[in-house]
Amino acid sequence: MKTFGPRLQAAMAELGPVCVGIDPHPELMQAWELPVTAEGLEQFAEICVEAFDGLVALVKPQVAFFEAFGSQGIAVLERTISVLRASGTLVLADAKRGDIGSTMAAYARTWLDDESPLCSDAVTVSPFLGFGSLEPALDLASRNNHGVFVLAATSNPEGAQVQLARNTDGRSVSQTIVDEVAARNVGEQLGSVGIVLGATLASAPDLTELNGPILLPGVGAQGGGPDEVRKLVGTHGRAAVPSASREILREGPSVTALRDALARTTDSFAFLQE
Repeated sequence: MKTFGPRLQAAMAELGPVCVGIDPHPELMQAWELPVTAEGLEQFAEICVEAFDGLVALVKPQVAFFEAFGSQGIAVLERTISVLRASGTLVLADAKRGDIGSTMAAYARTWLDDESPLCSDAVTVSPFLGFGSLEPALDLASRNNHGVFVLAATSNPEGAQVQLARNTDGRSVSQTIVDEVAARNVGEQLGSVGIVLGATLASAPDLTELNGPILLPGVGAQGGGPDEVRKLVGTHGRAAVPSASREILREGPSVTALRDALARTTDSFAFLQE
């Protein structure tokens, strides 16, 4: 099996660069006239799978919204991941895990071990216990041809307190993370270690050496659009993966309406693959 980076690159070339989130927020479930229960969650997920499977480069279930329903929610997440991956659709588990030692290794096994029922093509991780704390996830992903997206520069205002702090060498924490990721991707066609970069940020770290995918959450409802993404990624458009959730999901529960919203979003970012 090819490594994650080239698989994602091929999917974006065929289907466009957009990542669609599956975010079963209670307000969205109510808007879809679904009960805010495990049964409603399953219906929500099934509609999303029907709407997006095979039509989008990357699907990103927001893990927290499934965990909120306990073991039944996790079971729905397992089935959602399994169905999507079985048909060849790439799945990014948006779990944002971060810890040290054996605990980080356990998180890695959950999302990146092929024997795990929650195994996904990639997972989001948090490096703010030190980039080295991510080694268990990075190593397992490499062995199993999976991917990892590392939080680097997020668009929430509180993030700047940590991410824009300066190290002793003068680099911001965000830039340090980007540079650490770049070191993992040296010599690759497109590396399998990516970063998370908020689509509504005013500026980005230097991405020159990154050579990995750039996930850009915040497209649509949160204010990020083609102009903002173009400004942030500059000449690295082919690595950019704009991520939209509510902008598309609010068109549900009609599968046709969800697909139409996906098509409009994909068209608006087609320039990234030119």
